[in-house]
Amino acid sequence: MSINGKNLIGFEESKGSGELFQGINPTTNEFLPTDFCVASDRDIDQALEKAAFAFIAFKQMSSAKRATFLRAIADEMEDLGDTLVARASAETGLPAARIIGERGRTTGQLRMFANHIEEGSWVEATIDTAQPERAPIPKVDLRKLMVPLGPVVVFGASNFPLAYSVAGGDTAAALAAGCPVLVKAHPGHPGTSALVGQAIVKAAKITGMPDGVFSLLFDKGFKVGASLVGHPTSQAVGFTGSLTGGRALFDIAAQRENPIPVFAEMGSTNPVILLPEAMNKRAAAVAKEYAGSITLGTGQFCTNPGLLLATKGDGLNIFANALADEIALTNPSTMLHSGISEAYGANKAVMIDQQGVEVLGQSVEAVASGEAQPTVARVSGSYFIQNANLHKEVFGPFSMLVECDSPEELAEAAQSLEGQLTTTIIGEPADFEISQRLISTLQEKAGRIIFNGVPTGVEVCPSMQHGGPYPATTDSRFTAVGIHSIKRFIRPLSFQNAPQYILPESLKDENPLRILRLVDGELTKNAV
Repeated sequence: MSINGKNLIGFEESKGSGELFQGINPTTNEFLPTDFCVASDRDIDQALEKAAFAFIAFKQMSSAKRATFLRAIADEMEDLGDTLVARASAETGLPAARIIGERGRTTGQLRMFANHIEEGSWVEATIDTAQPERAPIPKVDLRKLMVPLGPVVVFGASNFPLAYSVAGGDTAAALAAGCPVLVKAHPGHPGTSALVGQAIVKAAKITGMPDGVFSLLFDKGFKVGASLVGHPTSQAVGFTGSLTGGRALFDIAAQRENPIPVFAEMGSTNPVILLPEAMNKRAAAVAKEYAGSITLGTGQFCTNPGLLLATKGDGLNIFANALADEIALTNPSTMLHSGISEAYGANKAVMIDQQGVEVLGQSVEAVASGEAQPTVARVSGSYFIQNANLHKEVFGPFSMLVECDSPEELAEAAQSLEGQLTTTIIGEPADFEISQRLISTLQEKAGRIIFNGVPTGVEVCPSMQHGGPYPATTDSRFTAVGIHSIKRFIRPLSFQNAPQYILPESLKDENPLRILRLVDGELTKNAV
């Protein structure tokens, strides 16, 4: 399949406004082949009009048909073969092995959702049968299930060109729920987006999906995305990116005449608590492990460990020195695009310039254009607690070691943290026994707590919680990873005293879908 730079408005193509842009190889700074068409206002209106019509048919399709569509998308992505891998690598600077692994995660997510909706219990069918004889007031028949919200706008993420992009987790969850999807392609990897978008359209046609179930729109800036979110037809938003970008979309959605939910993942410093016994027993080993986690993927993961907090002591000194040595030996590497590289340099400089902050260690190799220099800084617990600027994320291979004078100051530093995707605790059994209050505090700060590991690496499975209190996300009640992420794009609907022929299959007495339901307070697959 060759790359087509046109906007995909359902099953149609559009040259958009006439304005063009190209992808750029971040390693060489060279323009890549193919011009991409910036979407016009007419494209946005047509895409959402098609999505609204597609929703009427798509939401009524059986889960089995939607599952077939999801599996077909996975198949078509895999059929792109080396073409997709080569283009994604060229546009992001990520090695082919990383792209291949990410493609596997993406197709795995699609098939995971297919299996999930085929099983059927995701609709949370609940039935409370009538009790006409109940006194003093008869009880009505009530039946509830989850239904799709409507057209969903998804924003491709820069750091995951496949898994958090055109056919990534947000798109898979929304399509599984029965919601048409409109993707605003990330300008950092437009060719990759185009290839995957074309694969989705092909899969939609093969499986008989309605025209408008999927659209892909290009822009080199922010106008198209803002227009999609502000359009009265869109009903929800999925976003992975910066706090500035996510908050801007959240505000646009909130100011609409009909406000809609924005499920934005906006970054996190993912604090790591280093407890004393662990430092006394294995400081050097932990330092080596964390040097690898801080610099993995040039630090361009939303779960990158950007803060390390500990109490002063001989063990921590060993850790600090070993970490500095490991970071010094780490080579600089290319960031995803020039904007991220420039932001990393600027934000790191601001952080290091804060009062009380010193550079603990950094790569000694020369840094080329577009590359990031791995760096670890150090600050005292008191300065950290007083200065909210030290709590901010520096996206890239950067981390800050916060050295506290006492366990009480460490607890105060933990209490001062903002909402996070993850927190991690490195400790021995004796540490955990005396740190229950600290562990309780961390539970209020994050969506996932890791014990004796690294936060980088997100397992795609039902038990994964990838979300957290603001500013990590706009809604801590939901995950962006795993089957439960479908809950972002559905809402509850009850039927009262409805005739059997009106009810959805999942709520009928005979339970024709044979799904697990809550009937009069009992979980069962039996008929009513």
